[in-house]
Amino acid sequence: MKKLLAMALIGCMALSMTACGSDNGSAQADTNGAADTAQDGEAAASTSDKVWIVATDTVFRPFEFTNEQGEFVGIDVDILAAIAEDQGFQYELNSLGWDAAVAAVQSGQADAIIAGATIKQERIDSGWIFSDGYYNATQTFVLPDGSDIKGFEDLAGKNVAVKNGTAGMDFANSLKDEYGFTTTVFEDSPTMYQDVILGNSAACVEDTPIMADSIKVGGLALTIPDGMESDGAPYGFAIMNTDNQELLDMFNTGLANIKANGKYDEILKKYLGE
Repeated sequence: MKKLLAMALIGCMALSMTACGSDNGSAQADTNGAADTAQDGEAAASTSDKVWIVATDTVFRPFEFTNEQGEFVGIDVDILAAIAEDQGFQYELNSLGWDAAVAAVQSGQADAIIAGATIKQERIDSGWIFSDGYYNATQTFVLPDGSDIKGFEDLAGKNVAVKNGTAGMDFANSLKDEYGFTTTVFEDSPTMYQDVILGNSAACVEDTPIMADSIKVGGLALTIPDGMESDGAPYGFAIMNTDNQELLDMFNTGLANIKANGKYDEILKKYLGE
C-alpha cells in the first residue's frame, strides 16, 4: 500500500513539473513575441521619425525666395510641404544657393534637391535621379528695356550673361557659335540681371516664369522678347543616392495626389496666377 501511495505521489510530482514546464514555455514565447512586437514598433517609429534633408536655392522667384515677412516661400517650397503632408514624412529644407545645394546632395550632406532643376540628360548621366516632372518651363533671352535686338542674329559680336549650371546656360551655349555671340557666367540670377541692366551684356538667359516674376516684382528694366525662348523642359525633384529612393517614391506619389485633389493648381495660382 505504501508503495502504491509513493508511486502515485511521484506521478503527481511528474505531472506538476510537466505542467510548470509548459507554463514557462508559454511565458517565454509570449515574452519573445512581445519583444519582437516592440522591436517592430521601434523600427516603424524610426522610419516615421526620419527627417529628410532637402537642399534648395536661395533666390529663384517664384520657386524659392524670402517674402516681406522674412519667410522662405515659393512654388517649390509649397509643393514639397504639400507632398510631405500627403505622404506623412518629415523634412528639413536648407536654403544654400544653387551650387552649394548641388554639392550638398553630391556629398551626402543632403538627401535631395528641389530648386527649379531642369530634367536633362547631362544631369542624369552624372548621377542625378529625378522624380516625375512637376513644372514645365521654357528658357528665354532677356533684353534691357529699349534694346534694338529683335532676334538671335542681332546678338552677333555681343555678350550674353548666363547662370552657372542652368538650362539657360545650355540654351545660350547651343546658339552662340551659330549666331556669333560670347557668354559670361554668373553664380546667381540678381547679379546676372544687373550685368544686363548696366550694359555690360546685351542679354541674359533665364527660365521664363522666373524672369517674368522678377521683372514684375522687382520693377527691373528688362524685357522678355517674343520668339527667343526654348522649347521647354520639366523641373524635377532629385536624389543622387539610391539609398534615398524611398523619398523619391513618396515625392512621386504625393505629387500625383496633390495634382488630383487640386492642391497643386492652388499653389501655381498663388504664385503665377495660372
